[in-house]
Amino acid sequence: MRQIAEAYVRLVLGVGLHDPAYVDAYYGPPEWRAEVEQQAASLADLSSEVNRLLEQVAGVDRPGTADEARRSCLGGQLRAVKARIAQLSGQSLTFDEESAALYDAVAPTRTDSYFQTTLEELEVLLPGNGPLIDRLDRFRAAFIIPTARLADVFERAIDECRRCTRERISLPEDESFTVEYVSDKPWSGYNWYKGRYRSVIQVNTDLPVYIDRAIDLAAHEGYPGHHLFNVLLERQMVEERGWIEYAVYPLFSPASLIAEGTANFGIDVAFPGEARVRFDRDVLMPLAGLPVAEADQYDAVMRLVARLSYAGNEAARRYLDGVQDRGVTVEWLTRFALMSHARAEQRTRFMDVYRSYVINYNLGQDMVREYIEAQGGTAASPDRRWDLFLALLQSPRLPSQLQ
Repeated sequence: MRQIAEAYVRLVLGVGLHDPAYVDAYYGPPEWRAEVEQQAASLADLSSEVNRLLEQVAGVDRPGTADEARRSCLGGQLRAVKARIAQLSGQSLTFDEESAALYDAVAPTRTDSYFQTTLEELEVLLPGNGPLIDRLDRFRAAFIIPTARLADVFERAIDECRRCTRERISLPEDESFTVEYVSDKPWSGYNWYKGRYRSVIQVNTDLPVYIDRAIDLAAHEGYPGHHLFNVLLERQMVEERGWIEYAVYPLFSPASLIAEGTANFGIDVAFPGEARVRFDRDVLMPLAGLPVAEADQYDAVMRLVARLSYAGNEAARRYLDGVQDRGVTVEWLTRFALMSHARAEQRTRFMDVYRSYVINYNLGQDMVREYIEAQGGTAASPDRRWDLFLALLQSPRLPSQLQ
């Protein structure tokens, strides 16, 4: 398995030469990357290599052992590499075909009427004249974090997420991350894991940052989200087990559904029940100078808006499959996902680059939630929930194995 794993790492690095977004993180031997860059294998050569490795992985037969879980996960990752090479070579896939090939999952299809029910509930919470999106924007405007206070609010949110996580797991003493505020990006936040337990988290300030995004970003990108996930992979998988394949992270792969799903569900793990709204109301809103008296209403509104998340998947499916053009997709997102025009434009730019990756956030969260709650990890049993959550972060798993 060691030889297969090393060849897999080099393979992923090789694909990264043809797709700049492909290698999200690498902290293996620097000389491997240099050698791969020098060789600069063609897509045809990489296709032959991935087929060779798939045959080798299929020949590893150690049922009931840790190696079997490793083999299964590595096989899933290799199948995704094969699909990505085929795409880069010109093969066209539908939205659902692509998500199945790359992420080992397919998001449910939703009709317009599915979202209309939630929109009608929001009409009751936000009465008045004019389109619902305009009323929502006016209501949310009071909860924009002032630019001058953004760093303080985000730092406080990170501190609380770190505290909650450290209560449950022993982290390396030298783990840390830095925060950068950037612009002109197709995403709202990103974690760049650098290895040696360090990350750079970037927050996009192109559009207003609302108060609920403070905890969302701090938990999703930091603790117990991406930063924790990568720290545990490096410590548990690479350093302790010697599973070198985890020293590289191909973005368009099944690992991303687990990563994004746990990062999103991790918000509820760290802030169960009403803990989230209490922290926003009692700590972050006063720090940001926002109206504390409306915290409960804001939470109720945003919980309903969150139910519209699958509208993003549906918009991407229709847009990427050629059913809707960009203009229609932007208008559809403003109506059914209640995104501002600027945010909907940003979302289509995300779709252009990351395509069916959008399913990893909401479908991934739902799959992780259902997997953990089915084993007793409910909000009423926080200890059990944390145990299952951390076990999932530290074990090789494919999305289809969550079902």
